[in-house]
Amino acid sequence: MNFYIKSLYLCVKDMNRAIKFYEDFFEQPVTEKDDIYSVFDIKGFRLGLFDFKKVNETHIFGNNCLPSIEVENLDMLKNKLFDKKIVFKITKIGNNWVSEFEDSEGNHIELTAPII
Repeated sequence: MNFYIKSLYLCVKDMNRAIKFYEDFFEQPVTEKDDIYSVFDIKGFRLGLFDFKKVNETHIFGNNCLPSIEVENLDMLKNKLFDKKIVFKITKIGNNWVSEFEDSEGNHIELTAPII
């Protein structure tokens, strides 16, 4: 049996605010926009935004599920973190620079870059 992970979703409190945050972050428009579930296609990986309140679900935000996004180099990593709320400062771990920030909805996102 083969398994593939091709998507994940983040719970959001305000869909429009979350879409704006990730459009700015990924420097691309949302691929599929909906009041309940919107999607960004990131080179074939689907990052969903789920407005859990619209379907009366409860969720806890934070770092229990940590999406990890890789950028090309340390300069780009620093640029992407420039105006974000940092929850884990840039640290050398193995062969990577690693940091975490908090998105507009309270989710923690890991950002990495290879050490060249």
